Amino acid sequence: MVVPVLEEMRIRSLGVIDDAVVELSPGFTAVTGETGAGKTMVVTSLGLLLGGRADPALVRIGARSAVVEGRLVVDRASPAAVRAEEAGAELDDGALLISRTLSAEGRSRAHLGGRGVPVGLLGELAEELVAVHGQTDQQGLLRPARQRQALDRYAGDAVSVPLAKYAAAYRRMRAVEEELTELTTRARERAQEADLLRFGLDEVAAVEPRPGEDAELAAEAGRLGHAEALASAAAAAHAALAGNPEDPEGIDAAILVAGAHRAVEGVRSHDPALAALADRIGEIGILLADVAGELAGYTSDLDADPLRLAAVEERRAALNQLTRKYGEDIGAVLAWAEQGAARLAELDSDDDRIGELAAEREALRAELGGLAQALTDARTEAARRFADAVTAELAELAMPHARVSFAVRQTEAEDGIEVGGRRVGYGPYGADEVELFLAPHPGAQPRPIAKGASGGELSRVMLAVEVVFAGADPVPTYLFDEVDAGVGGRAAVEVGRRLARLARSAQVVVVTHLPQVAAFADRHLVVEKTHDGSVTRSCVQAMEGEDRVRELSRMLAGQEDSQLARAHAEELLALAATAS
Repeated sequence: MVVPVLEEMRIRSLGVIDDAVVELSPGFTAVTGETGAGKTMVVTSLGLLLGGRADPALVRIGARSAVVEGRLVVDRASPAAVRAEEAGAELDDGALLISRTLSAEGRSRAHLGGRGVPVGLLGELAEELVAVHGQTDQQGLLRPARQRQALDRYAGDAVSVPLAKYAAAYRRMRAVEEELTELTTRARERAQEADLLRFGLDEVAAVEPRPGEDAELAAEAGRLGHAEALASAAAAAHAALAGNPEDPEGIDAAILVAGAHRAVEGVRSHDPALAALADRIGEIGILLADVAGELAGYTSDLDADPLRLAAVEERRAALNQLTRKYGEDIGAVLAWAEQGAARLAELDSDDDRIGELAAEREALRAELGGLAQALTDARTEAARRFADAVTAELAELAMPHARVSFAVRQTEAEDGIEVGGRRVGYGPYGADEVELFLAPHPGAQPRPIAKGASGGELSRVMLAVEVVFAGADPVPTYLFDEVDAGVGGRAAVEVGRRLARLARSAQVVVVTHLPQVAAFADRHLVVEKTHDGSVTRSCVQAMEGEDRVRELSRMLAGQEDSQLARAHAEELLALAATAS
């Protein structure tokens, strides 16, 4: 199986970097350089490739856009490769090509394997491939909430399985409590709503409308209101088509058409065209007879009853009362009545519902209490292992007498859940308050790490925590951004040694200012700043042999040609070679 490795990055027009290629080692790569040279741009570039937030201020002054490209070797069967191919990306000879473009106007685009993808997809892949540990993460680990998250990740399934069940029960509890609050605090409003619904439903029921009845009555009212005009028009049309019985000598359409038909019928055999016209004239005669008959029937059936008209108008008035209040037409009124009846049934069942919800709440409290106890037990056991592992790491980081411990505790609350025979407060992650403590030497009282550690001690504690994480939650690549701040001397050597050991099983990239750390790297990159008058540029150079000794000398004494610093640099490299 291929172990995922970030082989190289190309950075263009990002910050002080004009155009640089960063070639990384599969093992331990150290990135150094003078303050302001642009070491942080290497970290920023990797962050952009991992879907980080794009800030247009990062684009180099005078450039239209900044571009970061990366080449990542992945196993085709790995989850990251499968997810990338699902998005349409293609692997290039076993490598996944990633690029991120950021315009000076603030637009950002991402490409994966030659295909444009949402930036969020890069973030998804990053979770599988890279763990970033920087000074921001270090400060985050000072917060108890972040420490609880760290402990939960370390505990693995022992916490994640009951936590998932707890979270589902907690969400249901919140929903139950919100509904109970709604039912109890708005009881008067709901009663008023129920009364209005009953009144409206009674009005509709009293009228008993039928679907489409309003349209039917409107049409009937139109006929009844104009009965005389309709009858007169129909009679006149009938007389024009079929003649007036009182005037036997009159000429009508039927007589004229019949005459036309007789005129051509006798000679139709001499010309097919005329025969066709004769047939059409015959059809007209039949159609005239049909229409005349229907006009006669319409006239006889026409009802001019004024009593019926009054009844229709009265019914229409009753229907209009409903449509003014409950819908545009009777169909909408009937739909409102159906919905209103369902809502009224819901409101009328409030008392029963309150009882059901109260019972469910108590059952959920008991369930949450049991799950919270399981979480407490799992966290307590994991806290012991985690603290022992971090303490062991500190011994290798020149803090042999330091002791790390976790406090897993709860706060009593009358309205809480029962855990361990006590009513305690609870939240979306259980009932536990988790905090990391440090006793830097045997005579010291354990104190929260934010208060009980000096700057150098805190850096080493954070590094130890992150290294323990690396063993419990491994990813292929680790990026450490100056987490060795505040460390020096023998402790710095131990930091370098520990990172080199971690690099035996994973790719490690470290941005550092310590020569003791950089000496342990398999590959040493230097970010150099150059000036050409008014323009400042940075580039990235690989240091080997004499160049590496010179860079370490600069880091040690600020002077590349100091013989004492060179001797010390060579000694560090020899120590690192022996340790590896």
